[in-house]
Amino acid sequence: MKTVIVATTLALGLLSQAAFADTLVVYSAGPKPLAMGLAKEFEAKTGIKVDMFQSTAGKIMARYQAEKANPQVDVMISAAWGDAITLDQAGELAAYASPESANVPAFLKTPTYVAQGAAALTMVYNTKSKMPAPTSWADLTKPEYRDQVTMPDPASSGSALTLMQGLVTKNGDAAWDLFAKLNANGMLVAGANAAALNPVLQGERSVVFGAVDYIAMGQKAKGESIEVIYPTDGTVLAPRPIMILKSSKRQDAAKQFVDFVMSDAGQKLVANVLLLPGRTDIPAKRPGFSELSIIEFDEVAGAANAAADKAKFATIMAK
Repeated sequence: MKTVIVATTLALGLLSQAAFADTLVVYSAGPKPLAMGLAKEFEAKTGIKVDMFQSTAGKIMARYQAEKANPQVDVMISAAWGDAITLDQAGELAAYASPESANVPAFLKTPTYVAQGAAALTMVYNTKSKMPAPTSWADLTKPEYRDQVTMPDPASSGSALTLMQGLVTKNGDAAWDLFAKLNANGMLVAGANAAALNPVLQGERSVVFGAVDYIAMGQKAKGESIEVIYPTDGTVLAPRPIMILKSSKRQDAAKQFVDFVMSDAGQKLVANVLLLPGRTDIPAKRPGFSELSIIEFDEVAGAANAAADKAKFATIMAK
């Protein structure tokens, strides 16, 4: 009897391992409807099962690092371009240039990762407030905005860090001076993006400095009394890299998944959640590349300087 039980257990274990071997493991940052939609349509198209772990960029990176001794993930989609830079510099990404990525701008692709899509950083203004609608980042240092502005913390939000570094690249010391003036004007530096947006949605504050545009657009579509304002003095993109891990034992399936995400069908799913598709030939359902004044900067250097820049920002805000 024991022999039968042991044999059955071994057989079930082998079946489980075989099933897992045929399953593609994907870790993806939000939004959840996009991650799940991509997995569902890819499965329907290819018959390849997808085990999707959807969470924040920080949590998917933490899970990957925790599993280093026994890697599980095949493909990662992050909301932070810096994550791809870090993994690439560590030699942990597989080289793959999807044929579906031909129409992605050169600055949004490398030999090992490509932008699935991107968001832009904006000001989000509560239209029920008695404040005038701002047009530039510097407007928010004016007396009428005292104690009315929030900002995500660059220590908690990769997109806020990108904005901070982009403004510093463009304006140098004047950008640090801008943050000092915002601090003196009572700007609230909250946690991640939701912590900065919620007080404005609730009417406790009037404007977010550095909101992620597609999130705010989604809230507006649900009836929130807000406007998304792209500053006249320029903003940054927060690209979302998709990448194949070198440790993946399912490289062929991983490449098929990247191809699907970058295909017409996959990019239309990206557009449907109000992200900017990585491919310029796929119509966006929000302001596109040509309609935004984009500040370009060296994100590789930005990743190297991230700790120092976050520390300097924290020092300014502590005064």
